Amino acid sequence: MPLNYESPLGLRRLDQQHKPWVRQQREGYDLSLLEDCENAYRFTAVASASRVPQLVRNFSRYLPEEAFFILEYYPDESLTQRSATTAERPTPEVFYSPYMATSEIIGLATPFFERLVHDGFVGFGLANNRQGLEMFYSEEKVLTFFTDNHLRLCNFLQGQGLPFCSDLVLPADFGHDHLSLLGLSHYQLPESLSRLHPDDLDSVNFCQQLVDLLDMYPVEEGLSFFLTRKEQDQIARMLGGQSRFGEIGEVEFGTLLLNWSDFVTECEEGFDGDLDEYRLGLRVRDLIQFVIDSAPAELAARVARIVEEPDATFRRNLIDRRKRIDNPVVIDEPQDPFWYQGVVRQQGVVLRRDLIRSGWFTR
Repeated sequence: MPLNYESPLGLRRLDQQHKPWVRQQREGYDLSLLEDCENAYRFTAVASASRVPQLVRNFSRYLPEEAFFILEYYPDESLTQRSATTAERPTPEVFYSPYMATSEIIGLATPFFERLVHDGFVGFGLANNRQGLEMFYSEEKVLTFFTDNHLRLCNFLQGQGLPFCSDLVLPADFGHDHLSLLGLSHYQLPESLSRLHPDDLDSVNFCQQLVDLLDMYPVEEGLSFFLTRKEQDQIARMLGGQSRFGEIGEVEFGTLLLNWSDFVTECEEGFDGDLDEYRLGLRVRDLIQFVIDSAPAELAARVARIVEEPDATFRRNLIDRRKRIDNPVVIDEPQDPFWYQGVVRQQGVVLRRDLIRSGWFTR
C-alpha cells in the first residue's frame, strides 16, 4: 500500500468538501508515453518532503559524469504568499547551470536542498539532454521525470519505496496555498531551518546564491521538447562531418534548439547585439534546417514541429522582406530560407548602425 504523504511546509492544503473521495494523500508514481515522441516517457511521482533530497542524490547516480542543474523561482521580494486559485499568477524565472561534473553540482546544492524542497515558490531539477534523462521537483511539489528507459526508472522509483499507482493523487488536486519559508512562523520550521537567519530563508536570497555558485543563466521556457538518445545519436552522426557549421556544429543539438528560441525572443523584445551576432543566430537556424533536410522523415517532422512556434514568431517580426539580410538588394520573388528575408522590426542601436553601414537602408 502506498505510504502516507508528508507535505512540504510551503504547500498548505485547504479543505475540499466537493472531493470527499480523495481525502488521503499517498506516495507513489505513474507514467505515460510522451505525445509525439516514440519510446519516451513522462513519470509523475509524489514523495514525502523528507525523502526528496536523498531521492535526488540517488537519481544523480544515473548521470555519473556530468549534468546541468535547473532552478525555478520568483526573484521578487514582494512575493511571499499566494493562493492557488488566484486568476492571474506571476511567472517564475528559470535558470540552467552549464554542464558540470554531477558530483560537483550535488556537493554545491546539498546545503540548499531542504530549503528548495520546503519553499512553496521554488522548483529545481537535474538533467542531461544527451543521456535523455531529466528530473524536476516543481513548486507544486511533484516530481517529474523524462526518460527513454522506462524500465530503469520504474526500478529506481520502486527501489526508493515509491509504488506504482494507477490513480495517483497530486497535491494540486486539492485546494492549496503556496507559502514562503520567510512567511512561516519560527515554531513551524524544523530545527535545522529555524537556526538560519531570516535572510537565508528568503528564496530570493538563497536561490540567487545558487545561481551564483553554479554560474547559472536564465532561459526561456517557451520551447518544450524531448529527444531520445537514439534520435540524438542520429543527429550527431549527421553533423559529424559538417565542418561548414564550425563551432556551432559541436554544440549539443537540444541546446541549439533552445538557442534559436531564445534568439527569436530576444529579437521580439529588441535585439541588442551587432550584425555579426544577429547572423550567428541565423546560422543556428541554418544548422537546424540541415538536420530537418537530412534526418529520416519521422525525426525531421519532429524537429520541424519543435521549431514551428519560434519560426512563426520570427516570421511575424520580419520587415523589408523583399531584401535578404546577407545581400541587401531588392529581390523579385521571396526565396527560402525565410529567416534571411528581411530584418527584425525591433532593432537595437548597434544592429541598426551596422545595417546602415552595410547598405541595408539604401533601397
